[in-house]
Amino acid sequence: MNEITGGQLAAEALVARGVEKIFTLSGGHITPIYQHLENTGVELFDTRHEQAAVFMAEATARMTRKAATVMVTAGPGFTNALTGIASASLSNAPIVLIAGCVGLETREKLDLQDMRQAPVIEPMVKKALVCHKTERIPEYIDMAYRIAESGRPGPVYLELPVDVLNAKIDAEKAVSPMTVMESRPVDLAGAKKIIDLLSRSKRPMIIGGSGVWYSGSETVLKDFIEKTGAPLYTFAMGRGVVPDTHKLCFESSLAIRPGSAMHASLNADLVIILGTRLSLFNIFGGIYNRNARMVQVDILPEEIGRNRSIDVPIVSDIRSLLEECLRLAGKKKTSMAEKFKPWVKELTAKDAEGKKLAMLNWKSDTVPIHPLRLAWEINTFMNGQDDIVIADGGDTATWCGMTRTMRRGGHYLDYGLYGSLAVGLPYANAAKLLYPNKRVLLMSGDGAIGFNFMEFETSIRKGLPVVAVISNDQGWGMIRHSQEIRMGHAIPNGTFIGKVNYHGMVEALGGLGLYVEKPADIRPALEKAFASGKTACINVMTDTTTVSPGSIALANLGGYKA
Repeated sequence: MNEITGGQLAAEALVARGVEKIFTLSGGHITPIYQHLENTGVELFDTRHEQAAVFMAEATARMTRKAATVMVTAGPGFTNALTGIASASLSNAPIVLIAGCVGLETREKLDLQDMRQAPVIEPMVKKALVCHKTERIPEYIDMAYRIAESGRPGPVYLELPVDVLNAKIDAEKAVSPMTVMESRPVDLAGAKKIIDLLSRSKRPMIIGGSGVWYSGSETVLKDFIEKTGAPLYTFAMGRGVVPDTHKLCFESSLAIRPGSAMHASLNADLVIILGTRLSLFNIFGGIYNRNARMVQVDILPEEIGRNRSIDVPIVSDIRSLLEECLRLAGKKKTSMAEKFKPWVKELTAKDAEGKKLAMLNWKSDTVPIHPLRLAWEINTFMNGQDDIVIADGGDTATWCGMTRTMRRGGHYLDYGLYGSLAVGLPYANAAKLLYPNKRVLLMSGDGAIGFNFMEFETSIRKGLPVVAVISNDQGWGMIRHSQEIRMGHAIPNGTFIGKVNYHGMVEALGGLGLYVEKPADIRPALEKAFASGKTACINVMTDTTTVSPGSIALANLGGYKA
């Protein structure tokens, strides 16, 4: 009899699946898999905290549109991963989280790190799988990846008890299925309805969200807006799918973005939402003209109609639907583009008007530095099509999102709807690992940088020369300002940190540290950081009194009102 262990079965199934990297932090309950992955070509990329490992996988999945793998040990290893999984769920990142756990034979005996893990994570993932039979491990691994990548992508949890991994079975009893899913359902009638509505519209607004990115719709969306002449706004992972520099792309759909998004949202007579949710970021759908006809396209039927009535609900893959829309638009005898020119001209004027007001802060010479000036300097420096920018922090991520010019899809990441601080360094490290020849910059708040600060060490140890720019307002700025708005003062405990020499701490770890107090010194610091070829931290002292639109929104949050 040819015997094989569960750990070897798991390792072989991961290799067969084509897994190249596993983000992880070691532990006894997953050592049976570790030992059989050694010398296989699968890289075990170890971080300093399980949360960082999951965030790295989330960033990788979002950028590549393919499932990424995380492996953590039982108990605290598992619980440390939960924040990252919640974030991945709301960003639709296809992740397979493999966790070890206490053996089946010692459950409820107070064994080391014993806890019921699957019930905890089940509400946060597409599927929580627990394998109790060693011979079924390859089947469960195949199932996990199929579920993570199919339909609307998202995280899947796979639990493998340590005695199931250590058990030996007859190799012939193990079945190793392998199915790769790619399904693109299309609503042909829905496509016709979109073209009919566009034909009757005078002021349409197309919003491209993460579904546009995950479905690989960059080219067809660009062709569609050029064919119809309809203006485009983008959101979340949809940012950059059509460059912000395109004459029909008016950048972010967020109303706080300097430009024309607010005007378009309030005045459009037709809103076509492609692959994004009606959420806080569009005031739960309330920002759009109440008389506008609403079209919402999503691969998940349950998502359509959340928060607002939808006139034309369409369940479809975005790319397939746009291809059909493009075909139907091509059959029209008269051009829609000519009809929309006055509307596009109006939006172009509003866009220029909004940017003119923002320019006062973007080019401000005040000291301490206005954070929008910092964001502006970063944006003008990181101006290549392949440059990758990561944003982390409360106010800081807001300033960055208000400023960053998107030139390519998948090259800007922030924490999105879950709003979890601490993503910055793991996201940046993942981006540099994935694209070693591209410049990667993180703009982070000083509060956010502290959560996973030791991932600077990971960056240095692994040879990932990312540049982190800290907007240092000496505290938790968004909370501080929201309290000032709400209560008239901020509570020092929990909102004030003080001046911390983060750059010196990074130097002590072996990186480059730079300190900036004047606006004119920002660009030279960026040039020096990237020229060094080292992991670098630029500690920029910014104005503690500036209030972002995010702080104002937080002060008026529904559950936060008196």
